[in-house]
Amino acid sequence: MSEIIVTLEIAQTLGVTEEEFKMIKNYLGRTPNYTELSIYSVMWSEHASYKNSIKWIKTLPREGACLLTGAGEENAGLVDIGNGLACAFKIESHNHPSAVEPYQGAATGVGGINRDIFTMGARPVAQLNSLRLGNIENDRTRWLLRGIVKGIADYGNAFGVPVLGGEVYFDECYNTNPLVNAMSVGIMKKGKMISAIAYGEGNPVYIVGSATGKDGIHGTTFASADLTEDSADDIPAIQVGDPFQEKLLLEATLELAETDAIIGMQDMGAAGIICSTSEMSAKGKCGMKIDLSLVPLRQKNMEAWEILLSESQERMLVVIKKGKEHIVEQIFDKWDLHCARIGEVINEDKLYFYYHGKLVAEVPADSLVLGGGAPVYDREYKEPAYYAENQKFDPNEIPQNVDLREVADFLTRHPNIASKKWIYEQYDTMIGTANLTTNRPADAGLLNIKGTNSALAMTTDCNSRYVKADPKVGAMIAVAEAARNVACTGAKPLAITNCLNFGSPMNPEAFWEFVNAIKGMGEACKAFNTPVTGGNVSFYNQTIVDGKAEPINPTPTIGMLGLLKDKLYQTSLAFHRKGDMIYMLGRTSDDIASSEYLYSYHGVKNSPAPEFDLQLEVKLVEVLQELAARNLVNSMHDVSDGGLYIALLESSMPNNLGFDITTPAENRTDAFLFGEAQGRVVVSVPIEKEVEFVDFLLEKKLPFNSLGHVTKGELRIDDTSFGFITDEKEKYDNAIGKKMDA
Repeated sequence: MSEIIVTLEIAQTLGVTEEEFKMIKNYLGRTPNYTELSIYSVMWSEHASYKNSIKWIKTLPREGACLLTGAGEENAGLVDIGNGLACAFKIESHNHPSAVEPYQGAATGVGGINRDIFTMGARPVAQLNSLRLGNIENDRTRWLLRGIVKGIADYGNAFGVPVLGGEVYFDECYNTNPLVNAMSVGIMKKGKMISAIAYGEGNPVYIVGSATGKDGIHGTTFASADLTEDSADDIPAIQVGDPFQEKLLLEATLELAETDAIIGMQDMGAAGIICSTSEMSAKGKCGMKIDLSLVPLRQKNMEAWEILLSESQERMLVVIKKGKEHIVEQIFDKWDLHCARIGEVINEDKLYFYYHGKLVAEVPADSLVLGGGAPVYDREYKEPAYYAENQKFDPNEIPQNVDLREVADFLTRHPNIASKKWIYEQYDTMIGTANLTTNRPADAGLLNIKGTNSALAMTTDCNSRYVKADPKVGAMIAVAEAARNVACTGAKPLAITNCLNFGSPMNPEAFWEFVNAIKGMGEACKAFNTPVTGGNVSFYNQTIVDGKAEPINPTPTIGMLGLLKDKLYQTSLAFHRKGDMIYMLGRTSDDIASSEYLYSYHGVKNSPAPEFDLQLEVKLVEVLQELAARNLVNSMHDVSDGGLYIALLESSMPNNLGFDITTPAENRTDAFLFGEAQGRVVVSVPIEKEVEFVDFLLEKKLPFNSLGHVTKGELRIDDTSFGFITDEKEKYDNAIGKKMDA
């Protein structure tokens, strides 16, 4: 192939602006060749450099007593979980690939996030996911869902790590642009972390794992662009995964981690070899000489830039102590994986890439990376007109004389509320025997930490409708809901990772949503003392149709980790026995804003975020942990989507029990049952502990309501039967399956 002559026009086709092209020429002191231009195009894309978002990300709280690494410093966050152990966890997106090729897009998202964990020396022990799709009545949505779920299941099940939690939402804003956010959690010995760093002149550089092919080339650039009607043509930008290779790579990597041979190691995901070599070099204030002709290839006649930018999966870059080469080579030979020495570390801030004896690229490592020479922008933002319109909502205009049983039936069957059984039954949830919620369902996943009395709690949460209604409050709610879910297991929230899914940063109104969501998230994380350990920004989640950008709802997904110090305090969401008293913790409210009831049943699309009180949320989370530790409750379940009625139903179903409650005369009954005002939890209390329970809440000055009691199986509200649990459970369990089989 003849050398492409680099011009501004060529640069712009790769997503490089005129200003950035000038910066590149300044760094190099000349016009880049095509390989060098390709390097900058991927490394300076939003997906790799966070150039449009980093200013605001840096405002998030990123320090805490339990943190063992700073946010963004390593492949994943790392927190101290006691007993000489540490937990690595992170969430990332694979949105654009999944929109074009749902099976491989989702599968490689799972593979990539797991590699981030074991690259640090931690063994993955749990996975979670957060999925957003369009209207389930659409053929395309059902096609996407089948492919995404099968991709997650096939990769995760073969890799051998259980899925402990997740969420799935349907909304028309995701019709073309679904969101696939994957989270992985791993455990390692404290003090044994492998850093993503290179240093030491002459230390050899190895590429290990699978061979390199042409899949995923410019995948990072693809992830930083709008989806269009022609995006199906970008299938070559989609990576192809092999979970069996990844399993071998995991075992080989962890075996290598037990030696003293490693200087540093990094997953080769987004932007491939160029990302790993530049980031590890910049961190260690050094450079590398790399011979690309030594990289194991699975396709012939690959160009140098293709090898550099390939995002082929199941690969790592490892820097080894000079003289220890035989150790890494023996281990990877044992596991029948490629292990090729492709270069060495140099004491110079330069990356030199050779191909068949020719120098094909020479770039300063620091110029490529976040915190170095990568550009940082301060984008314009402005409040959209819809926000003021939302505030004009008057709940009094919504009729109250609805058929409550009809609403209950509608919500029970709604795909955003109904059981996600059709989805999660395709996942392996029990491999490894560590899942503590298999027979004791809870608001968050609970994982046994073997050899200790402790357990990890984990959840993914975000209601994007709330964030669209009010980005700041909606993001605060996402953090608070995650904290409530963790606390409802008895655990203490420790830290979060986030996946920030938004529209284009070039759109001032979309960027306003991002900025305000960050502000809300930061405020909530400070209040809960849950620092941000890292995560992922996914912009350009919008579809260009007939020249018009149609963005998704802003979706800042929160992945939260908590610690249950003593498994004796584990609390389920399930009612345990007939006769237990039912209470609701938190304030009673007539609020119906942004509820599924208002949005879907009444068809009112514009309203504010639900009522929210951050200080009350903090107190509630503390009280929940203490209730569990004092053994004063038999169950705890967060009131969220669908309101109180759905919370009561979900608590009744696991043990085929029911409830008999009375609604307060002073409240709108529809709002009391179906509103989604925040800061509320349903608990069941043994009658013999009721006095102690009430005294405790009065002491804590936490608002609460006595609702009624647990029954044998009938659902009764204000002396009216809402049916029997067996019938409602059938509706709830099979609603999505019936849609998918239609």
